[in-house]
Amino acid sequence: MRRILGVSAYYHDAAAALVVDGRLVAAAQEERFTRRRHDERFPVHAARWSLEHAGCALADLDAVVFYDKPFLKFERLLETYLASTPRGLRSFVAAMPVWVKEKLFLKSELRRELRNLGGGEGRLPPLLFSEHHLSHAASAFYPSPFESAAVLCLDGVGEWATASTWVGKGSRLEPRWELQFPHSLGLLYSAFTYYTGFKVNSGEYKMMGLAPYGEPRYAGLIRNHLVDVKPDGTFRLDMRYFGYATGLRMTTARFHALFGGPPRQPDEPVDQRTMDLAASIQQVTDEIVLRLARTLRRETGERRLCLAGGVALNCVSNGRLARDGVFDDLWIQPAAGDAGGAVGAALLAWHERGGARVVEPGGDGMSGSFLGPEWTDDEAERFCREHGLPCERLDAANLAERVAALLADGAIVGWMQGRMEFGPRALGNRSILADPRNPAMQRDLNLRIKFRESFRPFAPAVLRERVADHFDFVRDSPYMLLVSSVRDAGTFDEDSGTKPAGMERLRAVRSPLPAVTHVDGSARIQTVDRRTNPAFHRLIEAFDAKTGVPVLVNTSFNVRGEPIVCTPKDAYQCFMGTNIDWLVIGPCLLERSRQPAEHPLLAGRREFEPD
Repeated sequence: MRRILGVSAYYHDAAAALVVDGRLVAAAQEERFTRRRHDERFPVHAARWSLEHAGCALADLDAVVFYDKPFLKFERLLETYLASTPRGLRSFVAAMPVWVKEKLFLKSELRRELRNLGGGEGRLPPLLFSEHHLSHAASAFYPSPFESAAVLCLDGVGEWATASTWVGKGSRLEPRWELQFPHSLGLLYSAFTYYTGFKVNSGEYKMMGLAPYGEPRYAGLIRNHLVDVKPDGTFRLDMRYFGYATGLRMTTARFHALFGGPPRQPDEPVDQRTMDLAASIQQVTDEIVLRLARTLRRETGERRLCLAGGVALNCVSNGRLARDGVFDDLWIQPAAGDAGGAVGAALLAWHERGGARVVEPGGDGMSGSFLGPEWTDDEAERFCREHGLPCERLDAANLAERVAALLADGAIVGWMQGRMEFGPRALGNRSILADPRNPAMQRDLNLRIKFRESFRPFAPAVLRERVADHFDFVRDSPYMLLVSSVRDAGTFDEDSGTKPAGMERLRAVRSPLPAVTHVDGSARIQTVDRRTNPAFHRLIEAFDAKTGVPVLVNTSFNVRGEPIVCTPKDAYQCFMGTNIDWLVIGPCLLERSRQPAEHPLLAGRREFEPD
């Protein structure tokens, strides 16, 4: 038996992933254990849990693989600073002490962390290093259901690469060409995230959700001044408008002058200009992704495409790519950002050492992304009983019937089942669920439950076999990474006969499923398969039997700024800290009104910073 541990850390979204004989058996992000959003520190808790799950010790590993090469990254930083002297001096002075102390000597730091992980005993396994985009490419291709495919990786920056293309065949992954720093689609999008007042590396989701409220009136300015896009999709940025290469901010005064003012402050209202900026950069991003994909199809002749890198989490661009039909089929790594690099690094080491590739028949190698910790039914009940939490234990069929009835009556339910999801999306095991037919539900969930901006959309979880009943969609989307149109969606408020603008569009009833229909008539779809998630599938079936609608609102079980819940304690704290009506932990059903007003589990609950 061969075991390989992949690790990503020290930038954002640290994670660990364990591959055993070519199969991914465990993967988790460090933030879920530490409760620190996007935790970048060495993933000691995620790694320890992965080893415990597989019943092995550190000394049993054949290798530990880090997901990028810090020396190459240091080379890129140094060359960038030297090329821009004296403009980059302030950034150089700020960054170099950290790099010299922590990251340039990362091999020693990793060995120290691994010794601590192993309790200071036994041998250390060989420590290997992948390259950042190679890890992304491996995470995209090796778990995919394709024997061969083109691979496109798009992110902020790795060592040098910001975009890379590959061809995967069997166990081989061959590089084609790449774009290099500072010309980056991910950083272009993040520059607008910063400029519109959202937090880089987390606010990009807000930008994507905000785009349909606006008009792309600034897209021409972006194309004419910021980015020169070639017919093949390759591009160059005019770096006079950006400060991320040599400064301490994303954008420059020239950027601000072009778009009519300084960046929006996070506490300022979101105005029409902000919405239009979001719509504009989304349109340009869609165009670049489509052109790159067309080029890759033409050059490789492959009929299937795999995607990874942070830009691959842009489900609007993904949906556009799927509808365009450039490729016959599309597979996106559900943990497409840096966390997924741990998966790619481990799988890469397996295949480069001669391991056979495992292609799952009728599925993929991510196990529905249900790769994290779980609690048995007895452990869930014991948690409730030991802490004196009033609950009712139900068998699987009765639990589905009972919860479906509560949802149909308008209740909001926290739902914790099985293994925790790996990646940024809750997919039915650490979810908050609601009725998609309720016109007020989208606003209520945002403001009363998630404590976040009212414009944020919610995703529908729909039975795979019934997806075409409600959406213009005929493919699988198990990881909530594709956008499609909602059937019978309207574009105006029928009562007034007018098309509202901006945030006024929130009040319009847009479809028979208003809680999951975005203002442009679209939805970010999750298809639920009986094989990968039987409990969630059973619940949606029960809801369908009561309502005739095989769809639920599915959003992650957390509040703004908090990681998705991991443990029963996390779930209970989130439940009691919000206005969720009911909580399900395994077979146990807890009613909010029956819970004690004060409880030791709630003492010292953290307040999370806004995302």
